[in-house]
Amino acid sequence: MRAPPPAPRPDNCEHVIGAAAELAERLLTHCPGVRILATSREPLGVPGEFLRPLEPLPPGPAHRLFADRATAARPGFDPGDDPDAVAEICARLDGLPLAIELAAARLRLLTPRQIADRLDDRFRLLTGGARTLLPRQQTLRAVVDWSWDLLDTAERTVLARLSVFAGGCDLEAAEAVCADGDARSDVAGTMAALVDKSLVVAEPDPDGMRYRLLETIHEYAAERLAEDPADARATAFRHARHYLALTERAEPLLRSAGQLPWIRRFETELDNLRSALHTVIEGEQDAAATEIAQRMLAALGWFWWLRDYRGEGADWTARILARTPVEPAEGTPEYWPYMRLRMLHMFLLAESADADRFRTPEHRAQATRVKEVFRHGSPETTRFPGMLWPAICFLTGDVEHFHRSVDESIANCRRHAGDWETAIPLLMRTHFAIDMTGGLSTVDADLAELHAIAHRVGDRWIRAQVASAAGEAALSRGQFTAARAAYEECLRLAREVGARIEAPFAIARIAETEYCAGNYAAAEKLLAEADREADEQGGVYDVNTFSRFLSATLALQRGDLARARTDCAAARAASERINVPAQFTAGLGLIETVLDARENGPEAGLARIGGTLAGAVAAHCAERVLAGIAEAASLFLADAGRPEESVRILAAATTWRAGHPRSVPEEAALEGLPERTLAALGAAGRARAEAEGRTLTPTEVVSLLGGLSGS
Repeated sequence: MRAPPPAPRPDNCEHVIGAAAELAERLLTHCPGVRILATSREPLGVPGEFLRPLEPLPPGPAHRLFADRATAARPGFDPGDDPDAVAEICARLDGLPLAIELAAARLRLLTPRQIADRLDDRFRLLTGGARTLLPRQQTLRAVVDWSWDLLDTAERTVLARLSVFAGGCDLEAAEAVCADGDARSDVAGTMAALVDKSLVVAEPDPDGMRYRLLETIHEYAAERLAEDPADARATAFRHARHYLALTERAEPLLRSAGQLPWIRRFETELDNLRSALHTVIEGEQDAAATEIAQRMLAALGWFWWLRDYRGEGADWTARILARTPVEPAEGTPEYWPYMRLRMLHMFLLAESADADRFRTPEHRAQATRVKEVFRHGSPETTRFPGMLWPAICFLTGDVEHFHRSVDESIANCRRHAGDWETAIPLLMRTHFAIDMTGGLSTVDADLAELHAIAHRVGDRWIRAQVASAAGEAALSRGQFTAARAAYEECLRLAREVGARIEAPFAIARIAETEYCAGNYAAAEKLLAEADREADEQGGVYDVNTFSRFLSATLALQRGDLARARTDCAAARAASERINVPAQFTAGLGLIETVLDARENGPEAGLARIGGTLAGAVAAHCAERVLAGIAEAASLFLADAGRPEESVRILAAATTWRAGHPRSVPEEAALEGLPERTLAALGAAGRARAEAEGRTLTPTEVVSLLGGLSGS
């Protein structure tokens, strides 16, 4: 038998790629059975070639290589002393073996953390390779210079311009940003060449192929682009215009049944969107840059709101508003873009700032001005966030005008806008009505319309909000199983659309339905889940506030007064950071009143309960809230030896509930009360007191309690 012929092994063929390809083809054609093993930064491009890409080192091997070379440079080095710095070095050097070796050699002078902190200037840092290496391998810059020198002019231009992208790009973006004039088709071929030369990484993505530069190549390309300031500026503005076009095309689709791919696209491009905004906001402040910034901010507003980038959005919006310290004159082209950004900034800020900030004279004046502008019906006032203007009442504490304002917004949206825009103020009106005196009986028509709109629009966020409103209505009517199902639907849709703030709040509301149904252990478990999920989002104020409130209620139910005090105080402290609804304030007041009665006797509870009910009546809280406070007062009165007043107030509370059942814990609290008052008053006396109580209004009960505490 004859041994196979030896395989030729040409190394580093990239600088003689043509000659190497010609030689390989001749050998393969004229020498059957010959196999060639060649290394090169790009394929030879000959028939029968089989490619085996050499990827950067994965984290484990990269860390071991660093540790091995580090030990040679500094005997006794232990990578376990600072594993985070070692991991950061290997990751930021893209797992490139030579770069890792050069970084490890620097341990003779620096610690791993110092090396990691200096990698923004890696080309100055990573020098001093072995003297026996070829010159092009002795420094990181020399390595990349070698590859750069092998590129033609078009390849150098595209590679340099690719450095404006943050987090990679697709081919459409590369063509829009890297091309000169109309030569977009040339970019695709150049990109293919750069991929072949291992200078651009091509990776599959759910939306197609995506291209990125390794961090080392990115920094080098950015330096090369900066050598031509005019081209760098023009490239950056092409980048900004491309992402402006993307955001404006996608913005309405983010609110449609087909929203999920576009939300994913925005998340993928988030660093590019930030980079584009930085170009037009932090760069030259000319009219073109200002217009791009205003339009992009307006197009990103709903994405920021939905995906909980509200603080970041408020910051970007504040920066561009600062360019226009004086409100543009009405009727000018600048007027409505400016006013929409003012409105957007207000509501993004409301989610990331203390509520008291909006009650200062300065912010009240700004809010009043924005409300005046947007309350006048026109198509401009229906575009997001324009239709939200009635909610300014909650920011400023001017709640008494909300109902009329939201009716105006709904009418304006019906006249000038579509389903999605109309649904927003309809949702506001529905939630508000459920929580207000006399409102529950009015919500069914709005809920029916909202269900129809949600079906037509398909937006999962709208569908989640409609489910939440339906759950709240069911909960208010004592339909706890239906309420739980609605909140579970809200949770499912919130998770599907990635509404990070909505999900933990939906879990907390599911916990409330379990509490109302008497399933206290399940409620506790769900509250813990809501807290964990809220903490994962960096804290969600309304979830934390409501969760502590419900936790205090559960502690009170099981007789743990100390825990109830602690959670109630935490809920009240958290509520000061946000604008809480009136029924929440009333609920906290009721818990504190019941705690006083448990700790100090019924007279202590009676001393506070009248004021608690008076506050809820003044705030027009829903009847179920008023009834819950009145029922607590009835218990205090019975315990204080005043059975007749107890019966009258309990009868009044039952009448206010209008046939809707109490929750399981509310029923448990009243257990035995009818028998006690019957024993004290007799059947006729109790019947007479009940008849008198059924006619009492909440205001009359407040007066009655006030007289009792006074006596």
